[in-house]
Parts: sequence; C-alpha cells; structure tokens
Amino acid sequence: MSAKTLTPEDFTNVAETSRRLGIGQRRLRDGVNHFGFPAHRMGRRLMFSAEDRAQIAEMHRIPAGRGASRRMRAA
Repeated sequence: MSAKTLTPEDFTNVAETSRRLGIGQRRLRDGVNHFGFPAHRMGRRLMFSAEDRAQIAEMHRIPAGRGASRRMRAA
C-alpha cells in the first residue's frame, strides 16, 4: 500500500470545511477540541484533509431506523 504525500493545497481551513460539511464553524472547532474530530494543526491554524472531512461526515451520519419506514407507510 503506497502512502500519499499530502501538500498544503490538500487541506482546507475551518471556514471552507464547515461550508463543505454544512455545519457551523463553532461546532467544527468544538468537535475538534472536545469530541475527537480529526484535524491537523499547522501553526495556530486548524486544517482538514479530505480524509478528515470524510471521517467527520461519517461521524455525523444518522443511520436509518426501522421506525421511520413504518411511520411513512402509515401516513
């Protein structure tokens, strides 16, 4: 398995990442600082790789529940 070398252009900042993920900047920062969201610190800047963004999106995924399909059929 070959490891891909990341360059600074492969990263997005907090503003761009929150826009792409559809969550607020404060929630994103709190997620990194308190809830284990993956990120990279470059100096004082918080940066996110494509893999970080994918992991955060997966953390926000809501699994389909069986109750939702029953409610839809009954309506």
